Amino acid sequence: MNQYFKYILLCFTLLFVVSYTQAANNHKEDERPFDANTFIFGHIADAYDFHITSVGHKHISVPLLVIVKGKENGWCVFPSYRITHGDTYKGYYIQKEGSYKGKIVETLSNGEIHRPFDLSITKNVFSILLSIFILIALFVPAANAYKKNPLGVPTKKNHLLEIVILSIQNDVVKPSVGKDYAKYSPYLLTVFFFILITNLMGLIPFFPFGANVTGNIAVTMVLAIFTYLITNIFGSREYWKEIFWPDVPVMLKFPLPLMPLIELISTFTKPFALLVRLFANIFAGHMIILVLMALIFIFGSINPGIGYGVSIISIGFSIFMFMLELLVAFIQAYVFTTLSAIFIGLSRVEPHHHPKKEIN
Repeated sequence: MNQYFKYILLCFTLLFVVSYTQAANNHKEDERPFDANTFIFGHIADAYDFHITSVGHKHISVPLLVIVKGKENGWCVFPSYRITHGDTYKGYYIQKEGSYKGKIVETLSNGEIHRPFDLSITKNVFSILLSIFILIALFVPAANAYKKNPLGVPTKKNHLLEIVILSIQNDVVKPSVGKDYAKYSPYLLTVFFFILITNLMGLIPFFPFGANVTGNIAVTMVLAIFTYLITNIFGSREYWKEIFWPDVPVMLKFPLPLMPLIELISTFTKPFALLVRLFANIFAGHMIILVLMALIFIFGSINPGIGYGVSIISIGFSIFMFMLELLVAFIQAYVFTTLSAIFIGLSRVEPHHHPKKEIN
């Protein structure tokens, strides 16, 4: 086991050294001063193409599909390479500055800048579709194998999936949700594996991986909304009774509904905590690694010798952060699933039956 760990550590070390060397060469060939803000957020932010590398002033990237509907130009479908280099195609272009920075816009005949209805396959959307394909490729064959031979000996891949699935279902879903846990297991297991796979994909720094999917607050918000809807739509009568008429003194419920208002607000704060927790942890991990990388060029612009000295420290800390992010990828998937299961379980609470007191 230690031998495998050494090989993995060596591979990641070489990967970071090659990445830093390539970035240093690209920066050296570029006459413009190093912009840490553009460097960091350019890697974290979503994009209409999948950047692979740069050779001098030439950027090598994989174009994605742009699907937009403008106010004057209507529906338009085209590959993103037509607009990713500052060009305009059929009235559409990517705005470089302003409120729509990095987004596709169109300029209307009256000079107004308009944001069209955008269904484009961006880098994050591409990564989400890829993660869905990986999920299907992993679980559909495993499910078919168990259907054909339920008592058969599973393969190594299926055996590993079975261990993880049973661990999440028996240790997280079942005790948190309660007796009807099987109804919610498909959603909770899907969320767990989706977050886990997208987190791991985001740590692989080359095409078709490397997108910051769960570090995008829009993605985590959608996941939190799913949990919110399931929690409240399938909530029991006792759950809603405890929100609008909790067991507290009447003065806290009427005429000023203080406690019902607090309980109602809590139904929104729970999913909000879900989305912020996942987004903040993944975003921060990517940010720290990129900041450590940017320090090399910041100090290198002051003095090349200092830059080379800082690079040794930055590479070491980057490898440490990368290993830590591997752990965080699992932890955040587990935490999101666990909290979702707890929230669903709390909404399935049964009415309390108080025993009658005996009269002597």
